[in-house]
Amino acid sequence: MKKMILCLFLIQLITNGIQHPVSMARNLDSIGVTVPSYAKWGKIAMQRTKERYPDAQIIDYLHIGREDSAGYSTEKFKLWLKGKDKEFGVLIDIRFDPNTDEMKQISFKEVSR
Repeated sequence: MKKMILCLFLIQLITNGIQHPVSMARNLDSIGVTVPSYAKWGKIAMQRTKERYPDAQIIDYLHIGREDSAGYSTEKFKLWLKGKDKEFGVLIDIRFDPNTDEMKQISFKEVSR
């Protein structure tokens, strides 16, 4: 339930504008939700997806997980979008340097399931 609340909260932030991070953290703390470590990357995944598919609406969000390799980490997400004529999924991989938190690469792949 808390995960769903967090996902809806993140979608609302993207839709209605981003709050200051400290203010956002206080709001989540007040309802007993801990901000997961992947939240920053999930926000970026949603922002970039909205830029890439401006006519589609994000209707679902899933954090698949994190993969760590030598020198970098990858956060994996699946967003479900509703376009004018179809619904479809988008797999997003965000590769970053875990020491500096600098994003190195983002990739998108459309899927039907």
